[in-house]
Amino acid sequence: MQQSDIGLIGLAVMGQNLVLNMADHGFKVSVYNRSASKTDEFMAQRVGDLPIQAAYSLEDLVQQLAAPRKVMLMVKAGQVVDDFIAQLVPLLSQGDVIIDGGNSLYTDTTRRSRALAEQGIHFIGTGVSGGEEGARFGPSIMPGGHEQAWPLVKPIFQAIAAKVGDEACCEWVGPEGAGHYVKMVHNGIEYGDMQLIAEAYQLMRFGLKMSADECQAVFAKWNTGVLDSYLIEITADILKFKDTDGEPLIDKVLDAAGQKGTGKWTGINSLELGVPLTLITESVYARCLSALKSQRVTAQGVLTSQAQAPAVDREAMLQAIHDALYASKIISYTQGYMLMKQAAADYDWPLNYGGIALMWRGGCIIRSRFLGEIKQAYEQNPDLDSLMLTPFFTQALTQSEMNWRQAIVFGVQAGIAMPALSAALAFYDGYRTAKGSANMIQAQRDYFGAHTYERTDRPRGEWHHTDWVGSGGLAHSTTYEV
Repeated sequence: MQQSDIGLIGLAVMGQNLVLNMADHGFKVSVYNRSASKTDEFMAQRVGDLPIQAAYSLEDLVQQLAAPRKVMLMVKAGQVVDDFIAQLVPLLSQGDVIIDGGNSLYTDTTRRSRALAEQGIHFIGTGVSGGEEGARFGPSIMPGGHEQAWPLVKPIFQAIAAKVGDEACCEWVGPEGAGHYVKMVHNGIEYGDMQLIAEAYQLMRFGLKMSADECQAVFAKWNTGVLDSYLIEITADILKFKDTDGEPLIDKVLDAAGQKGTGKWTGINSLELGVPLTLITESVYARCLSALKSQRVTAQGVLTSQAQAPAVDREAMLQAIHDALYASKIISYTQGYMLMKQAAADYDWPLNYGGIALMWRGGCIIRSRFLGEIKQAYEQNPDLDSLMLTPFFTQALTQSEMNWRQAIVFGVQAGIAMPALSAALAFYDGYRTAKGSANMIQAQRDYFGAHTYERTDRPRGEWHHTDWVGSGGLAHSTTYEV
């Protein structure tokens, strides 16, 4: 077989399916896995007549590739990526490309990008979203790093990516760790969306006492309207799936959620940049709380409650839950885009927000109907501060507001935890309030620590200190912001 267009290391589910996707589109691919038996199994069971060849050493893999060589890593994030890079660099030539397609932390990608540039090796850190099915038939791909490498991989990436019309859900994101950063925010929004759906399900199942089949019918219906999205679609699929005894399998799934870190990274970065990513961060904490299963079982027997779901019109409350979910979903994307905008400013990344929305419109876990509206909003105003300030989303939030509030009141009365739905509404109310409560916080800070404050009757940026107790004097602390 002639030399391959690209090599891929790591034959777990995502790696295998990306290889098959590339081969389906006519690209010749060489594969390597540390476990030779896994390589043999893949070649025997899935390859058939596709243009895929096996390599049983990194040296063999590199020799099979056409210059400039392109090697894609689909391995566990962290030290494993660094170890493979260290082994590959002596085998490669200047101008060759290493691609990290895993869920690496963007700061690691920036570090690797800079280090490899000094050695003449191009590096791309790319987010790949869509799970097993997306990898096989068309994922969302978010590449960033050395822009000189983009023309070398663009034909492959855009061929295998999901399509919306004639547009591929893959475009260059930006330098250094920008690609993995956008994937990190994508995953943070994914955490938020999943938690919001779980809370809506909880309101139906335990607040309205609906069966799994009744909930399934609601989610299936919602997927035909403004909530049309991948996660709503699979929620309906999950709810109709029956175990071997004919009972809904969802009722036998333990309520302790796992996580791999990308949502946590998003929350940490939001604190570092000072962006109020409240909904996404609450979604991460909700998973942490879910993991305290044994403590929660004990607490249920100790912390008794008088909460009881009030009698309501079911159809009216279902509409309220629908609107609460829709409005909160808008808040989730709003916060994600606010974080990316701040990161672009702090890290000097020229992010194309409309282009990012396009990449998320197909193939990925958070694909949904209103991403087209997000794309249009940022095309009209690339410097937009908040999606909530655009006509489409302003109207959607205004129309949903009262039902949003009613759904949350219902959940509170029923004793149902709604950290994400509640955080979304709190953010909305805080953002739309011209005069909030932080004046009290500033007065308190100045009282106990002489941290100073600004006055409403003086220009912004002019700092003042008051001797609140008559014995503190006029000395004050240095003014600074974290």
